[in-house]
Amino acid sequence: MVTISLYYWAGAKAAAGVAMERFEADTVASALQQAKEARHDQHFDRVLSASSVLIDGLVAQHVDLGLERTEPVRVEILPPFAGG
Repeated sequence: MVTISLYYWAGAKAAAGVAMERFEADTVASALQQAKEARHDQHFDRVLSASSVLIDGLVAQHVDLGLERTEPVRVEILPPFAGG
């Protein structure tokens, strides 16, 4: 397992209630699941589902979320927002 740091922006930050949190996981998908399970909040789940995900600064595709990680990664959660 590695440290996966989740950084939330705009509405995702409001839904999460924090700007950043860390999880020990093998995949980004697993870290995101841990974030969901920690909250049990449908609003957070909806925001997360609608958000774009960047992994180490690169736009992630769905398949990227399930790739096993061997080094710590920075994941940014960017919800849709007006003007951007």
